[in-house]
Amino acid sequence: MTKSPVVRRHLPTSPFKARVEPPRKQFAVGDRVTHDKHGLGRVVDVEDDSNVAVLVDFGSRQERLTPPYAEMFKL
Repeated sequence: MTKSPVVRRHLPTSPFKARVEPPRKQFAVGDRVTHDKHGLGRVVDVEDDSNVAVLVDFGSRQERLTPPYAEMFKL
């Protein structure tokens, strides 16, 4: 037996809360950020307006990071 892929839909009258998708992180050039692995840095470049990837200068090196930015936070 295999489970068929079912899309669950939330009914407005349901007593259970619908899942809320967390807002997407947006970064701009010049933002100070911290990364769990790389440390403190500054956003140098943002590819596209939809944050396809960001180039961050961490002092000793530059890293190109792509979403989801789970380990990176804006200061």
